[in-house]
Amino acid sequence: MATPIEPLRPVKAPLGPSPLSVEQRYWKSFKNHLLIPSPTGFAVTSISHPGPSTTLSQPSTDAFAVTSGTRIQLYSVRTRKLTKTITRFQDVARSGDIRRDGRVLVAGEDTGRIQVFDMGSRAILKTWDMHKQPVWVTKFSPTDLTRVLSASDDKTVRLLDLPSGDVVNTFVGHGDYVRCANFIPGSMAHLVASGSYDSTVRLWDPRAGTNSAIMTFKHADPVEAVLPMASGTMLLAASGSSVSVLDMVAGRPLQMLSNHQKTVTCLDLASGGRRVISGGLDGHVKVYETTGWNVVSTSKYPAPILSLRMVGSGAGADQADRHLVVGMSSGVLSIRTRLSSSETAKAKEREKGMDAMLAGDLASHDAKVAKRKRLASDKKKLDMVGEGADVVIAPTSAQKTGKERPWQKKLRHGQSAAALDEVLANKSFEHGPVNVLTLLLTLRHRGIMREALEGRDENSVQPILRWVCNHIFDTRYVSICNEVGMHLLELYSDYIGYSAELREGFRTLHRRVKVEVERAQVAWETSGALESLMNGVV
Repeated sequence: MATPIEPLRPVKAPLGPSPLSVEQRYWKSFKNHLLIPSPTGFAVTSISHPGPSTTLSQPSTDAFAVTSGTRIQLYSVRTRKLTKTITRFQDVARSGDIRRDGRVLVAGEDTGRIQVFDMGSRAILKTWDMHKQPVWVTKFSPTDLTRVLSASDDKTVRLLDLPSGDVVNTFVGHGDYVRCANFIPGSMAHLVASGSYDSTVRLWDPRAGTNSAIMTFKHADPVEAVLPMASGTMLLAASGSSVSVLDMVAGRPLQMLSNHQKTVTCLDLASGGRRVISGGLDGHVKVYETTGWNVVSTSKYPAPILSLRMVGSGAGADQADRHLVVGMSSGVLSIRTRLSSSETAKAKEREKGMDAMLAGDLASHDAKVAKRKRLASDKKKLDMVGEGADVVIAPTSAQKTGKERPWQKKLRHGQSAAALDEVLANKSFEHGPVNVLTLLLTLRHRGIMREALEGRDENSVQPILRWVCNHIFDTRYVSICNEVGMHLLELYSDYIGYSAELREGFRTLHRRVKVEVERAQVAWETSGALESLMNGVV
């Protein structure tokens, strides 16, 4: 029995320089950048949205709140447009927070007053005046719609009851300003965490008979932000230029993240709690994965960052992370939006349509779009027919990949020139540059490269010359391009004067080789200069 014929295995070309990881590609997909300057020039100190970043559930409102100066602005999650402004403050407003049902908003101000607003009418529903210094934190409980948390420069943390207006708990123990506080979710939902300029993070239990802290974590620098993880057993605290990961069950630090150069001012969760994002006065936003706490992405902003929030769209897993909203000390609000897969496809289609219109080839573009739609419709009809069958027999992946292609068959029969013409003439995906490279390397290995290139006219030389010109820039193809180019020069240099197309092709190859040589010379000069500088430093 004869041995079955196996097709040539395609060459696995090495990756190009500095390939992007999956994480980097994901965070670079937040492209649709919108910069909104503050109308008053005040810094953006707080961004709130009752979505996945706080409760890890679907948001129930189409608004996120931005606190800047003496006003709170409400923006639409869908359109990113300003929909409402609340300005009923006597002094600078702080920490505007939307309740998870989207009906009311609470905010503090530098006078020490706390106000609850109706989201529909902007009417003031409740006012508290127990704080005598600026209130930096106001938050609704993620589990109890009537419970409000506040933290102030008067060194206290309080729990307030919305219907009665009573102060349920007053936690005393911090020795300096309290600038951050948060409810703990999950298994420890009864606890409250706060951070202060006395460099401590304290845990409070409202159920305990005493108002003193049940656990204290001491840091080296003032604490600017506290963020509980979704599990409720870990807490992140921003202190100075570091972020500490604290185990609240064991009562000890697990990790110290020191990736910022200046003070870290804000923290938030992303990707359903699997990622943590941080912003600092160095103008950097960093993304951490929560397994090994490594930085997976970094982005730079033009001003120190004071607040950030990952705003989810609530339209499924594909759009869980919708907007990366960043507030800066310059008063500028940055909104980067990640388009869904369907929106990305539509945007690309619009760009192609615009390019075709500018090039005067709109009819051809419309014809291609119509053909794609017709093929998609036919495929859908076939799928619907298949749904009525009891058994659907489809080829396996091994059978699909094992099919011998026409150029491989010609090569097997010794027709090397015809195989090269076939793989260069076919523009389908399976005849891409990797298959051309596979064939050329096979011809080199078998010693029949010259045989496949000689005896051609100007029309059959053009595709080979064009392929060499298109790939001479790529380091993965430069070796085989050099060999093919040398063979073409040796075989057809005498005929350049008789063919304008052939002459223009070799001129293009000469120009591109010259550019590569100049780049290589610049690279060597730069390398030498850097080496001299490094030797001087040492």
